[in-house]
Amino acid sequence: MRTCRRPPSWMLAAACLAVAATAHAQTDRSTRETLIELERSWNDAVYAGDVDVIDRLLADEFRGTYDDGSRGDKAREMELVANFNQAVLSAVQDDFRVAIYGDTAVVWFTLHLVGLRQGQEAELTLRYTDVWIRRDGRWQCVSAHSTRVQ
Repeated sequence: MRTCRRPPSWMLAAACLAVAATAHAQTDRSTRETLIELERSWNDAVYAGDVDVIDRLLADEFRGTYDDGSRGDKAREMELVANFNQAVLSAVQDDFRVAIYGDTAVVWFTLHLVGLRQGQEAELTLRYTDVWIRRDGRWQCVSAHSTRVQ
């Protein structure tokens, strides 16, 4: 007579936890990649003057604090994008860090800008902290803060 030996329940529980942890890690990695792509899209939209992209990325209640200490809302951010007319030679985002808290995420990154100021090449480095929320299945930014690196 053949008997079927069942694994101990702790072994089944451990296997289930391992599968769940792997799925969660893959979801977090995918979410991180999505948020970084959204940040890059925002950056590209600024230089292209694409207010439609900005309108989709920012929540209606968006608030930003700019590197000069001034504050703005979604309407101001869209106005800044619509009126952007600076000569940017290079805009590189790097050093991304993403923390996910359920339907909220914080993204930190550095932006290295090279452009022309009064006919001379000028460089500027900014650090950003952006807060995103997932609403109705999509991510939108509710807060952004930039700091100029000296």
